Amino acid sequence: MQVGPYTLTTIETGRFALDGGAMFGVVPKNLWSRTNPPDEQNRIDMALRALLIQTDGMNILVDTGMGDKYDEKTRSIYKLDHSHWTLLGSLADRGLKPDDITHIIQTHLHFDHCGGLVTRTESGELIPTFPNARVFVQKDNLAWARNPTEKDRASYLKQNWEAIATEGLIEEIDGPGELFPGIELRIFNGHTRSQQLPLIHDGAGNSVFYSADLFPTKAHVNLAWIMGYDNFPLTTLEEKKQLVPEAYEAKWSLFFEHDPENSLAKIESTPKGFKAA
Repeated sequence: MQVGPYTLTTIETGRFALDGGAMFGVVPKNLWSRTNPPDEQNRIDMALRALLIQTDGMNILVDTGMGDKYDEKTRSIYKLDHSHWTLLGSLADRGLKPDDITHIIQTHLHFDHCGGLVTRTESGELIPTFPNARVFVQKDNLAWARNPTEKDRASYLKQNWEAIATEGLIEEIDGPGELFPGIELRIFNGHTRSQQLPLIHDGAGNSVFYSADLFPTKAHVNLAWIMGYDNFPLTTLEEKKQLVPEAYEAKWSLFFEHDPENSLAKIESTPKGFKAA
């Protein structure tokens, strides 16, 4: 997809699974299981999908997937699957090496979004996967990640970013605004503190919104479908109430990081409310 000067490409980094009940909160299983059938452990299949944004000497990644440095127990818990896709493999398919990545926008520092930032060497050392990339992280999200609550500390694993910080590769952003021409960062606080979601637009009606964990799947465009993982679900609800009508009116394309079947969709209005088409 082309948006202004930017070429946007889907980067599949693997698949994993999370508990369906946790993914859909108070929504009854007999509703969410129609579109997201669970396995015998009640887990639903999910994508680990990043976005590559390219223009004149810039190769920008939005999120980096889960990475591949986990023990077998962790891989089993999350049904982590790299048999079809890996982050570096998908980049190589597009002619890119790790050194070619110039910038990374981390929506937030949960393990399934930033795990690809670092690589474990054969000696066990953790090193930056993309040594030439400036990594943009919201200041408040980094602070939260370093001091999480009991509810979400299992999602914030320091092994995924401290090696980046040690190398001086993290650039802290403080609040919303335009990061590059036509790439605007919006801030959302329902899922976790200061999740930054990029809106790529060209002023001519073409816009792509990277949904991350505001709308992890198409089903989550429904206002009431909110993850049990969200720290502040009523904040998420208000954020969705404000954003969904805007996205509908402006005809944005939503980019889904975790939907196993759909990477893009637009919002349509129905008698029962908004949904992703």
